[in-house]
Amino acid sequence: MHWNSVGEFFAMGGYALYVWGSFGACAVLMIAEPFLAKRRLSEVRKSLIRERLADELELQQRSQ
Repeated sequence: MHWNSVGEFFAMGGYALYVWGSFGACAVLMIAEPFLAKRRLSEVRKSLIRERLADELELQQRSQ
């Protein structure tokens, strides 16, 4: 596609809201995903530690 001005480029032939909105949504998700994945990994690790400690406590109580 050929644009005669910068304004025409940003207008995207009348589809600017769809095009730039899509780029914006994609950028937000790509920025947020690593943070969300890191938080979820931390939650899973904490959950596993709690489960392991609960199992160890249960084994100690049974052996007494």
